[in-house]
Amino acid sequence: MSQPAPQSIILAAGMGKRMGSDLPKVLHEVAGRPMVAWVVDACLAVGCSRCVVVIGHKGELVRDALLKEFSPEQVVFVEQKEQLGTAHAAQMAEPLFTSPEVSSEASCDTFVLAGDGPLIRSQTLTAMLQLHRERGAALTMATSVIDDPAGYGRVVRNAAGEFQCIVEQKDASAEQLAIREVNPSYYCFNSRELFDVIRRIDNRNQAREYYITDAPAELLSQGRVVCVVDAVPPADVLSINTPVQLAAVDAILRRRLDMSVAKGNA
Repeated sequence: MSQPAPQSIILAAGMGKRMGSDLPKVLHEVAGRPMVAWVVDACLAVGCSRCVVVIGHKGELVRDALLKEFSPEQVVFVEQKEQLGTAHAAQMAEPLFTSPEVSSEASCDTFVLAGDGPLIRSQTLTAMLQLHRERGAALTMATSVIDDPAGYGRVVRNAAGEFQCIVEQKDASAEQLAIREVNPSYYCFNSRELFDVIRRIDNRNQAREYYITDAPAELLSQGRVVCVVDAVPPADVLSINTPVQLAAVDAILRRRLDMSVAKGNA
């Protein structure tokens, strides 16, 4: 029996306070388009039947911008009224996966991605989805090893090299801060497992937020299969939190597009 098409939940509710603008963070343009549009592109390219976009600050602007590029069947919206963390944001999408119109037994492969990551590639998502299905995983996450891990959650492994957990920078020890394998926020969940594990996540951390980064360790503790693959090229891992970082990502993406055009004309 063929598997249902994957879906995605794109977290796009943040304000982006350090951007120096009241515009929702995900609407700042990269290579001439809102950065979140590139994330939707990658999801659709890997075969997602629907992108559920979680909006918050000035969400109507995000909705309007995306509906200029994509159809209402491709992008649908849910609101996160309070900014309580990434796990809470993903939980806002649950009614669209568990409504009476959807069988209680139904589940699908569901990407959970950050709306401010426009360097994402559909090839990375394809590799994740393939491994996820081969292993019958509850969650597959992609990591990256980068030279400067500052600002990112660290991927903690045991002495045998097996994944243990993700630790956010605010909560990391000095030893953990030295880890260069980071979490760029690329997740592929079984949808039923996603909403089940979110309900078990607490906010006992420095930020007092409900982190989706706690989901992998929680699933492992329940005996679920969690796959971790170093699949994100270091060049794709660059946060956008300031205008300077926005300009850097814009330049990277424009070069990538120019190379793609050059190859197409070769």
